[in-house]
Amino acid sequence: MKKLVIAYSGGLDTSYCAVSLSKQGYEVHAVSVNTGGFSSEEIKQIEENAYTMGVTTYKNINAVTDYYSKVIKYLVFGNVLKNNTYPLSVSAERIVQAIEIVNYAKSIGANCIAHGSTGAGNDQVRFDMIFQTVAPEIEIITPIRDLQLSRQEEIEYLKNNGIDLSWEKAKYSVNKGLWGTSVGGEETLTSEQPLPEHAYPSQVRKTVPEQVKLSFVKGELVAINDDEKAPLQNIEQLNALASKFGIGRDIHVGDTIVGIKGRVGFEAAAALITIKAHHLLEKHTLTKWQLQHKEYLASFYGMHLHEGQYLDPVMRDMEAFLENSQSKVTGDVFVTLKPYHFTLDGIDSPHDLMNAKFGSYGELNKGWTPEEAKGFIKLLGNQNKIYQQVNQ
Repeated sequence: MKKLVIAYSGGLDTSYCAVSLSKQGYEVHAVSVNTGGFSSEEIKQIEENAYTMGVTTYKNINAVTDYYSKVIKYLVFGNVLKNNTYPLSVSAERIVQAIEIVNYAKSIGANCIAHGSTGAGNDQVRFDMIFQTVAPEIEIITPIRDLQLSRQEEIEYLKNNGIDLSWEKAKYSVNKGLWGTSVGGEETLTSEQPLPEHAYPSQVRKTVPEQVKLSFVKGELVAINDDEKAPLQNIEQLNALASKFGIGRDIHVGDTIVGIKGRVGFEAAAALITIKAHHLLEKHTLTKWQLQHKEYLASFYGMHLHEGQYLDPVMRDMEAFLENSQSKVTGDVFVTLKPYHFTLDGIDSPHDLMNAKFGSYGELNKGWTPEEAKGFIKLLGNQNKIYQQVNQ
């Protein structure tokens, strides 16, 4: 009997895989990876359902800490927003989940590893690439993709095998994690319709503006309103605060790995506030060349992560640059939370390069004379002047 590990979410696709592969004689070991989206009650229910599907064992791996330290930290350092919008909530999760699953498969000596991805999305690429890179000797099995099954065919198969759970498809597909929640529905299959208010997981419960102080040390969020905690806990706390205002909603439109355009709604209050606050602090504490080079490197980092290239060594190179750039990104950022949005009020940092003793922009100069300014401007424009005169 071949030992098989399945990436198990408890949904229809992975349930079909668990039952069918068990029926085919595999010793099925189901694994879920918690990246911030599961409550203890949900984990218990997923485990019960997994054994109903005939698996030999079920394991839930808590990877929230690794998710922060290996991925989210660098998304903050790089202020990564795909297409200037999306904080990579789901794609970042999938990378961590795939690594945890394949490492578990290796640890128990599995011959095969399975997932329930279809042939039309990004997840098949991320899972397959991580699996075949970390464990090329392990066979990858993907029943839903290979058989091109319809949802109804999967439901009928499960019913015929004594599994008659409620598989009624929710109107909105919701994927929750530490770095945000994605929301898909019939509206996101179009190009013109917005998601309705009720589709988002958090509803507005606060309307009076509220200011919060976010404290960063070397680029990491270490305190909220002077209450010091681990960055991971601060992200959770900030999300709890900001989601009451309905902050962090948007719809992302982007290019999938397989070459088609995709549209998905999301709610990521803590991610968006943290990134924007961090970026403001950087604008005060980094030089213009640091900011310029960080911007394009961070864009590459986000794109490679999105497309499943996390294990390429260039990612470690970019992480080293991003981390080194944070040595002076320390200080407080003042943010006001309001219904559906937030404002960045200002910063306070010992490394603020907007230091008054060197002058005030447009007002006061203390570092050079008027004649030095004229000479600098003349030399700065010298080549442009020569070009225009030669080629007039």
